[in-house]
Amino acid sequence: MSKENLLEIKNMDVRVDEREILKDINLTIGKGETHVLMGPNGTGKSTLGYALAGNPRYQVTSGEIWFHGKNIVGTAPDERAREGLFLSFQNPIEVPGITLSAFIRSALEQKTGKRISLWSFKKELKAAMDVLQMDESYANRDLNVGFSGGEKKKTEILQLLMLKPDLAILDETDSGLDVDAVQIVSKGVAEYQKRSGGSLLIITHSTRLLEKIHVDRTHIMVGGTIIKDGDASLVDSVNAEGFAQYEAAASAR
Repeated sequence: MSKENLLEIKNMDVRVDEREILKDINLTIGKGETHVLMGPNGTGKSTLGYALAGNPRYQVTSGEIWFHGKNIVGTAPDERAREGLFLSFQNPIEVPGITLSAFIRSALEQKTGKRISLWSFKKELKAAMDVLQMDESYANRDLNVGFSGGEKKKTEILQLLMLKPDLAILDETDSGLDVDAVQIVSKGVAEYQKRSGGSLLIITHSTRLLEKIHVDRTHIMVGGTIIKDGDASLVDSVNAEGFAQYEAAASAR
């Protein structure tokens, strides 16, 4: 694994409930790079995110996942998070009994292994919430409880800005959002790029979120396999022509 590569997936197969979903996945993400994974619904894109994050339901049956120079297949999700891997959920769960502020502060302390000054934390949290045009009162509400779909997505990007992971996997972050909310979330993702210099894997079947984000590489997944790799221009091709040509190519294999 090159010193410049943050993530390297080699010949990975993934099964879910005894069913093979991903086949022979190879993907390399360099430090500071932004990659986009696109494809039709139900093609296995989210499965890749869960497998990378270590969800035990998503079993890696073959291949390797190298992150920070270590093969992390078999390591626990919390260990991967401490190493700097972050997964933004497509449908964030509600967590009664813990406030958004307390959740993020606890996650930061677990990641750094240090106690964090409440004053400095609140200052940084407010600045991040301002980027996302979030009212400060949300910090004291139970995590995602009673939040709209758009508000839940903003809390995911808020965590991204505060935790500054080395690799952020954003799974359909723009789904269910109106145009204004997409622009705000996109601004938050761009701010993460600027502030942290971290890497991104953006999983989507839409191109709305990508308009304000610098993209280095694009990958097309069909039927659980990456069948096309390219630069940012591949996003424009999908936007103009859809996935039909790639689905036809996959069927012809």
